[in-house]
Amino acid sequence: MTKKKKWSAEVTGHSDAMDLEDHVFESDDARKIAASLKRSAEHSDRRKAEPFQSAMSMLNFYINRAGKNLPATRKKDAKDELRAAFGREPDD
Repeated sequence: MTKKKKWSAEVTGHSDAMDLEDHVFESDDARKIAASLKRSAEHSDRRKAEPFQSAMSMLNFYINRAGKNLPATRKKDAKDELRAAFGREPDD
């Protein structure tokens, strides 16, 4: 494994951003990922921002590091589902 991959895995697993459920990004269902991120953000004692901002930041981190091969529609779906989970309007 390269140093870069180890770095992103370390951030995902041990970041002070928030505590994540195991294997959260392995699901193909954007709604399940959003629900998991919401639960994690609301219950984490390690996050530094509001729950929505922490959850969206972690999703963006995943997309930018590990999700480079995801189609644009899947990225948008995941973000829209996360916004919906927090009762926010979808981004157009």
